[in-house]
Amino acid sequence: MKKILFGILCALSGALIFSSCQKLEVPITSELTPESYPQTAAQLTSASGPVYINLRSDYATTYFFLQSSSTDESVLPIFASDWIDGNKYLELHRHTWTKDNAWVAAGWSYLTNIIGTANQTISIINQSAPAGSAKSTNLAELKTMRAMAYFMMMDLYGNVPLDTLYGATQLKTNSPRAQVFTYVESELKAAIPYLKSTTGVATYGLPTKYLAYSILAKMYLNAAVYTGTARYDDCIAACDQMISSGLYAIEPMSTYLQMFYPTNGPSQKEFIFAIPFDAATTSGNMFLARYDLNRNLGIRYLYSGSTPGSFTNPVMNQSSGSGLANNKPSGPRMTTTEFYANFNDANDIRNKQWLTGPQYWQDGSPIMVSTTNLGYDQFYTGGSPAATYVYQLNLTPLSSSRLGANSYDLGKDEIAWNTGYRNIKFLADYTNPTNRNQNNDMPLFRYSDIILMKAEAIFRGGTPTLGATALGLVNSVRSNRTTSAPLGALTLDILYNERSKEFAWETWHRNDMIRFGKFENAYGLSKTNTDTYRRIFPIPSTAIATNNTLVQNTGY
Repeated sequence: MKKILFGILCALSGALIFSSCQKLEVPITSELTPESYPQTAAQLTSASGPVYINLRSDYATTYFFLQSSSTDESVLPIFASDWIDGNKYLELHRHTWTKDNAWVAAGWSYLTNIIGTANQTISIINQSAPAGSAKSTNLAELKTMRAMAYFMMMDLYGNVPLDTLYGATQLKTNSPRAQVFTYVESELKAAIPYLKSTTGVATYGLPTKYLAYSILAKMYLNAAVYTGTARYDDCIAACDQMISSGLYAIEPMSTYLQMFYPTNGPSQKEFIFAIPFDAATTSGNMFLARYDLNRNLGIRYLYSGSTPGSFTNPVMNQSSGSGLANNKPSGPRMTTTEFYANFNDANDIRNKQWLTGPQYWQDGSPIMVSTTNLGYDQFYTGGSPAATYVYQLNLTPLSSSRLGANSYDLGKDEIAWNTGYRNIKFLADYTNPTNRNQNNDMPLFRYSDIILMKAEAIFRGGTPTLGATALGLVNSVRSNRTTSAPLGALTLDILYNERSKEFAWETWHRNDMIRFGKFENAYGLSKTNTDTYRRIFPIPSTAIATNNTLVQNTGY
């Protein structure tokens, strides 16, 4: 073996000596150079990977908190010393955030990273890849992803810099929101002819023509907010691209909840674009699935999904300290009574995405929790604070704090931990015991959104197409969600109610609240701020520190 190795080293040494005085015209095939990579369709796909990784990285955390916890949909209160975190949750809930809020800064970083990575990848492929359909499609996909990131950024921050040239050294100042809107629109329209129109495993998680049309539909529906000019007919036309394709369908009641299970994926008939997650290989989807479980339940469980409040497979008793203590249920994120009021149809399958009221095991027996008198109620004044207290787990609505009408702190006892209805739409997968990563793929656009967007656009004054009516479209979704009678008439409040039920926990509620004029409503734990300038977030201090040409948004 040593002789063989020595021979190889000698040969290499000779080659190195020879090459030092001779110019060898030998193509390099073992290194990634512009001349060798990316060349093939597989290499183009590989080179594009970082863009999708960046999209996945903070969608279920940072992006969710900005879009949901700034509304009445979700709130993460303080529990004594827990979850203060620099008041970043409190500020989102009460609309008191500043340019230094951690979530505001993280959201800017998240989206600019996607855009910057897309710029770099587009530049590499433009220079290196041979002309052909594979290159054209790949560039169109990347530009669609960049346009979607700009749409998300425009929605959150309003006036943002348009920086699309990789390697440019000149700092870009903010572009007006309407200009960003026009840029995104033009990029998507230019990409559509080169994007694929197939669905299924081959294009799952990749941008297709229908993702581009979905983004356009969402932009047009909100155009009055973004630009001051309504574009409802354009919204309808974009929605019709999905409707006329025949590729999508509304999931029936029997499979509605399964769309969000850890087993979801390309087979979902409603998914137009989803972010794939794999607990074994990727991180990022931990908040939506696990952080909505009550931290102090005293158990570890799987939710059965068959009946509200039913559980199966108890694995751990936290109170005894046994089991996987490093992976206990966490996260007291809950909804407000104002948002839960939208779930006012007892026959609606969408009610089952909530844990509410008394909780029971699958066999019907009550879930009992053992604590102490003082552990159950921190205000206990009886003579036996350490005596055992056993009670049935009962999740109660969030109204106000027992610590005071203006308090964001619920306390630190069993009563506090059991306050608030929890959303379990993205069902937690507890088969992975070592971390919080989840297998639930996250849908950004579903077909039901297309149907309800078209209905709203028609109701707001757009011209009906394909024989549709706003009422008929809404009822076509409802018929797959509830056994209650169809609606006989529509109002904007009914449309808002349907969207709240259909897309809870899917990062669209802030968008809806603003469009329906409800973002300034009072709700939850003393959210009373009515400043309309908060419909967009401030440019973070961290961004201005690195780019002094940026101009802060009005009000901040």
